[in-house]
Amino acid sequence: MVNENHIQALRDRHALLDRQIEALQKQPGSEDTDIKKLKFDKLRVKDELTRLAQH
Repeated sequence: MVNENHIQALRDRHALLDRQIEALQKQPGSEDTDIKKLKFDKLRVKDELTRLAQH
């Protein structure tokens, strides 16, 4: 059984990563590697949410 608190925590993390990515993209001189890492983390969270939704 999927824990709703866990799903909400993942959704919150996904939204936070999205805001962090947007903020870095607006900053002049921000490192592409930092943005790529955040995007990768965001994708991992999305994949986990998708996996949990299928159960």
